[in-house]
Amino acid sequence: MKQIQITLTPAESKRIIAMGVKKLPVIQQALKKGIILITLGSTNAYVAEELTGKKINHARYGAGYIDGTTTVVPIEKRLPMIALRDGKEVSDDIIIKEMGAGDVVIKGANALDPFGIAGVMMANPQGGTTGSFIGAIMARGINFVIPVGLEKFIPYSVVEASKRIGIQRCSKATGLPVGVMPLFGTVITEVSALTLLGAEDVFPIGAGGINGGEGSVTLCVIGEKADEIFELVQKVKEKKGEL
Repeated sequence: MKQIQITLTPAESKRIIAMGVKKLPVIQQALKKGIILITLGSTNAYVAEELTGKKINHARYGAGYIDGTTTVVPIEKRLPMIALRDGKEVSDDIIIKEMGAGDVVIKGANALDPFGIAGVMMANPQGGTTGSFIGAIMARGINFVIPVGLEKFIPYSVVEASKRIGIQRCSKATGLPVGVMPLFGTVITEVSALTLLGAEDVFPIGAGGINGGEGSVTLCVIGEKADEIFELVQKVKEKKGEL
């Protein structure tokens, strides 16, 4: 069995994760017949590019982000969320009201814990975009896909963290204070994405870097398609994760 080792920067990881998301059976089915709502987020910008085939302004396709502090994209600079019906773009204004069990909401995360639970930070006192649709997702059984890179792994329970913090409990913060909401759905990391892209086994063997490699993850990939995956990764690296 062939074995390769690959190192992915955060941008390259986002591209690989987005490619994996596109391979998900629920995504493929909804692209043919169904609704997909791609919520705002840096990883989701890459997912939107993979599902629409068009370039997205990554800096504007987001709500909150971390640049050394916790902050947000000003509302007037944010792009609208992208919604697809049967693979074609439609208005996202009321689309969540029409979604059901065969449809998909895609939402990124800020944390991934040792138990495979993802969490999203919320700087909006009403819960922001997450708070606006999470009830509908859980009530109706809408498919919930959560793309999140291993750079966001935290060695602590997201559920426990969510119980202990909150905007109004915080006296000081480097940036905006936040609460955290656990997300329950199909989590797609580099590991699961590479598996969807043909790997038979994938596991992380290192993380971090310098000189532009900060936040990188190094993985071992095993399988008969290892060489094909290596070529795919090289193409992603040539473009530095961009389209």
